[in-house]
Amino acid sequence: MWGCGGLSRAARALVAPRGRSSGEGRPGRRLGTAAGDHYGQAFQRGPGGFSENYSWKMQLTSNSTRFVHLTEMKSSMSAMKRLYSTSHTTVDSKEMKKFQLLAHRWWDEQGEYSALHSLNDIRVPFIRDTLLNMSSDHQLGSPLSGVKILDVGCGGGLLSEPLGRLGASVTGIDPLEDNIRTAEQHKSFDPVLAKRIQYKPCSLEDIVEEATETFDVIVASEVVEHVADLETFIKYCYQVLKPEGSLFITTINKTQLSYILGIVVAERIMGIVPEGTHDWEKFVSPEELECLLDSNGFLVKTVSGMSYNPLSGSWSWTESTSINYAVHTVKSRVKEQSSSREPPSETDKEEHPAEASASTTV
Repeated sequence: MWGCGGLSRAARALVAPRGRSSGEGRPGRRLGTAAGDHYGQAFQRGPGGFSENYSWKMQLTSNSTRFVHLTEMKSSMSAMKRLYSTSHTTVDSKEMKKFQLLAHRWWDEQGEYSALHSLNDIRVPFIRDTLLNMSSDHQLGSPLSGVKILDVGCGGGLLSEPLGRLGASVTGIDPLEDNIRTAEQHKSFDPVLAKRIQYKPCSLEDIVEEATETFDVIVASEVVEHVADLETFIKYCYQVLKPEGSLFITTINKTQLSYILGIVVAERIMGIVPEGTHDWEKFVSPEELECLLDSNGFLVKTVSGMSYNPLSGSWSWTESTSINYAVHTVKSRVKEQSSSREPPSETDKEEHPAEASASTTV
């Protein structure tokens, strides 16, 4: 499906899941074995021939082994960079250059951001309904009235505006001033939004410097795959959220399928988004994202798969998180409790079977 057979061998190797490393490595091992058979004849010619060709054999084997583990190492190094990064900024200058060229195109529903326009059909109700289920205090017609939301990487305001129409007080931030200008211009067409939404050309770290524990909700939709340092980003989100505040994230999983559909098909074949929009190395799996959230004081409540149909241009919810997915997580009152949680013991499981079972599911 989706023409994946057209991928080159190098591309397939790049996106091969880690679990297949041993299978993909067989050609390399055969190379080493063949070389060993060829040079094995020298073993019978005396010590000199053995030592010289044994050295060549070992070098070939070593080189082939390094080739086998190249993909696995790249994936592991990417995760290690996230876990141990010392960067203090979330803004990636290369990513800014990509979006600079399209700053005036945000509100073209048939243009480069058409998929984000249709994504509102499921992400806005997801945010609204989740927040309403957490509180019984809401107004008819303005269900999010009184809720302070920070829209990180707001772009032209595609998500800020519908949240504002639901009554929320929205602060949209984006490091690109041209994006903010586009958002401001479009907001001006609706006098109601002018009172409920404010835009700032700044980064998340700038908000941290202004104030902490300010917002009830943070939304980062299709953003975390573009930030310079994911863990720093999560730490900053924790700092600006109020205790028990909600963080909503939508992003792309790091799988072979996401490479084929999200980059090869969506960018290079169908042109759903401009080529170069995404970097597969910056995609993050739900497991890695949940680990980072958990270790930085968040409790993950929901992980749901999302599916995009390029023929109808529509989104829907799905059980599979192999490509796109959404996360709802809540800031815990005491960070140390979240980061130091341990799996339930066998005794605990016997005493509280239902609770232990719930802790293993999303």
